[in-house]
Amino acid sequence: MLTTAEMRWFNPGKLPEGVLQWFEQDQLGYLAPAEEREDIYLYVPESEFVGIKLRQGRLEIKWRKAELGDLQFGKVTGKTEKWAKWLCEDASNESFQPQDVMGKKAWVSLKKMRTQRKYRISPEQTIVAISVNDSSDCAECSAGGDRTCSVEITQLEINSNPWWSLAFEASIIDESPLANLKCVAEWIFENYPGELQIENSYAYPTWLDIVV
Repeated sequence: MLTTAEMRWFNPGKLPEGVLQWFEQDQLGYLAPAEEREDIYLYVPESEFVGIKLRQGRLEIKWRKAELGDLQFGKVTGKTEKWAKWLCEDASNESFQPQDVMGKKAWVSLKKMRTQRKYRISPEQTIVAISVNDSSDCAECSAGGDRTCSVEITQLEINSNPWWSLAFEASIIDESPLANLKCVAEWIFENYPGELQIENSYAYPTWLDIVV
């Protein structure tokens, strides 16, 4: 089980060019190549605390453990939540296949183009850009456990309608569950070219209840 602190926004329409240019600027550090895929979500009406999807041959289940309050960074305000995630895989490839559920009313296809960054935070609050696949231990951070935060912009298409999302997903320090997320978000949003409203800040289950 993986437990993270998360903050996310959804906006209708195509990703603004200015936001994409801001996210791709060199000063933000290492940028992973864009990833394109199709995820299949189980739509559970009025169930904002649980998310279930098929992704690349496995089943992913997320459960909201707690709401952690609102955060503001200049013209950006978002809701933070604590989520737990479980991954189920089948080496035989007999389970968790999209063709088994596609066409059924409860399952929804979602096309994604995701661009992602990842950062490690030292106990002194120094932020270092790392590869999104980097899971190695950091000598200077080992005393405080995992201190990382991923930031992603995702272009979405559902029922032929475009949306886009900006999200933070951070490891949790028990005594301060939002420390890693806040540290990276404050730095990331120093020159964000616009506003992000709290009424558009929620996780995938809530968004699906809006668009399905």
